[in-house]
Amino acid sequence: MSFRMIRTCIWCLIIIAVSCKKDKPQTPAPAVPEDTSVQVVLASVPYERLSDYHFFTGALRDQNPNAGVLPYTLASTLFTDYALKKRFVWMPDGKTAQYVADDKILDFPVGAVLIKNFYYDRVLPLLNQKLLETRIMVQTDTGWLFAEYVWNEAQTEAYLDMNGSNVALDWMSETGANRHATYRIPSAVECKTCHKSNETAIPIGPKPQNLNNTFTYNNGAQNQLRKWVEMGYLEDNLPAHIVSTVDYTDGTQPLPDRVRSYLDINCGHCHQEGSHCSYRPLRLGFSETTDLSHLGVCIFPDEAISDTLKYIITPGMPNRSVLYYRLKSTEEGTRMPLLGRTLVHQEGLDLIKEWINSLPPCTP
Repeated sequence: MSFRMIRTCIWCLIIIAVSCKKDKPQTPAPAVPEDTSVQVVLASVPYERLSDYHFFTGALRDQNPNAGVLPYTLASTLFTDYALKKRFVWMPDGKTAQYVADDKILDFPVGAVLIKNFYYDRVLPLLNQKLLETRIMVQTDTGWLFAEYVWNEAQTEAYLDMNGSNVALDWMSETGANRHATYRIPSAVECKTCHKSNETAIPIGPKPQNLNNTFTYNNGAQNQLRKWVEMGYLEDNLPAHIVSTVDYTDGTQPLPDRVRSYLDINCGHCHQEGSHCSYRPLRLGFSETTDLSHLGVCIFPDEAISDTLKYIITPGMPNRSVLYYRLKSTEEGTRMPLLGRTLVHQEGLDLIKEWINSLPPCTP
């Protein structure tokens, strides 16, 4: 047989082999399914990326909660340069928080996670939504762990960053006015300044007094505390009556309750025993401000800011009241709160002004 014939036969065999292979396509190996449930391994947190926790399904920026990730809100919310917030809680299977008192943080089990997203709507020039930061708090065997995640420009991911940073942005308010802020993403030290009691890190918002209100879930409206019980996230031993804060923006609520609720969520965490401003005479927790002296009414300030400011609260005279002056200021040395805002909260300031003007004069 000639060499040419041998070479031709070899090519025929190769063609036949390839053709047979095409006739019998290879079955691909089955894909290993990814575990899409929430992932919180205490020995490994904080993760480098927010997505690693699997708190949300679908596009991360859409904030669609995964199974067991429960949205919640507070009756009154902290002012943070007009940023909006979305809050969520998650707990491991079989773990339940315990009621302590109306005005105390729930006793969360080890493994529980609080998630808080800060964002703006109608951000210029495209009037789109922009996520800035996501803060998580994880209850560990040794206490609460704080982790700060900063969102990228593409809004596809948020990365662990505890160093603190500033974000300049412009947005359109609900009234159509253009607003500007240099939003502060806090550092680890700044987080601890507000979130502490006797130097121990703690959450601020999730207290029965702040959760005893209605929230609209996907399956309808329900009292939040009852929803937590239904989810197995809260022991069903709540008292029949809970002394609760109110929405300070709700003009149908009594003015004193609105003011007390506003000061509780914005200032009470620092102005309490064992906290950052415990050396001041003010005690601004909601359960403490039934006593007007705790609000500073007719109480001399502990430091002289100006001769024109007579009392911390001078009834009928907002412009002679230290508290009003501090809320109106944007200077770092005088503003109140110290952290969390660079702008004046005009609606809050107007509320305090209305209340001061409603108070009777100090008695000699």
